[in-house]
Amino acid sequence: MMRWAFAFVVAALLVALLGVSDSVSTFGEIAKVLFWVLIIGFVFSMVVHFSKSRA
Repeated sequence: MMRWAFAFVVAALLVALLGVSDSVSTFGEIAKVLFWVLIIGFVFSMVVHFSKSRA
């Protein structure tokens, strides 16, 4: 999923260089959402891992 977030950041930068501002904000928002989903998934998996380790 981190690859997808990185790909959308790169796409946003490329579109920004071409001067299309609407697509830049769309790609940037998609990248931010994917990044936060990745962080939430990471924290959730760490919580599950540590709760199983102690049981």
